[in-house]
Amino acid sequence: MSYARLKQRLAAGEVLLLDGPTGTELQRRGAAMDPAAWCGPTTLQHDRLLTEIHADYIAAGAAVVTANTYASSRLMLTGAGLADRVDEINRRAVAAALRARDAAQHGAEVVVAGSLSHMVPVSAGTADVDLRLVPSDAAVADALGELAGILKSAGAELIQLEMMYHPGRARLALAAALETGLPVWFGLSARRAADGRLMAFHHAADLPLDDIAGLIPAAGIDAAGVMHTSAGLVEESLAVVRRHFTGPLMAYPDSGYFESPDWRFVDTMSPARFEEFCRGWISCGVQLIGGCCGLSVEHIRAAARARDQVRSSRR
Repeated sequence: MSYARLKQRLAAGEVLLLDGPTGTELQRRGAAMDPAAWCGPTTLQHDRLLTEIHADYIAAGAAVVTANTYASSRLMLTGAGLADRVDEINRRAVAAALRARDAAQHGAEVVVAGSLSHMVPVSAGTADVDLRLVPSDAAVADALGELAGILKSAGAELIQLEMMYHPGRARLALAAALETGLPVWFGLSARRAADGRLMAFHHAADLPLDDIAGLIPAAGIDAAGVMHTSAGLVEESLAVVRRHFTGPLMAYPDSGYFESPDWRFVDTMSPARFEEFCRGWISCGVQLIGGCCGLSVEHIRAAARARDQVRSSRR
């Protein structure tokens, strides 16, 4: 569907499905992750596999599929020796999603999004930013502006701001996304501090999640919510988002943990457990449900069941 139609459906109160992860699903299906840039370079060798993954999510019911561009800004690809291929890699990632959409039986009902994160290099074997390699604000702004422009010209219909947790870089990502004129959705990430407080995912400092939610502008964002966050923290985190945003809410949690460059599928939430969470979130007003790192196509099928059960109970 056109994005305008998707927006109409949200305005009418419908619950729609997002896809699941691309990076960890590529790894699950045998693609090697890059030591410097995680899943970003994988598009070069595995764009056909990407199309298969997107197609599987569409078949599971996803109304939005997101291109594999989370880790493919110049900020990440430079360390992998691929700074001269930023344009190619990102165009191929969007093209992989568009192919899946165009080939699907109900492809006209699917929107292709481009992922825009403020990811910077991560220390090997951890999920922590390598502080020695953090670029200047000017370099971040240039790289994110470049990527946002590529996403638009490649055919993405929507920009997903993903894993917003660092206030400075989040502001730059937001500015880059809005500059394109495309619709923008805002996804923040949370963690629980040792003292029990709800914090932004930022590992270098304890930053209240409210500080990130407060960056959501009064106009220009069509949906906002919580992603790449433990499912058990989503509802509490959404309450923080709701203090700053009145539009459609989204939820797409992760499960497992990251030890760069690989995802560890440890104690991964079962589809049945995810279905329980989805029913609760939908009952609380969430309209966009999907999965992030560590989840799978089976989890999106579970989300579809939860949506249908809640819808039936309301008739």
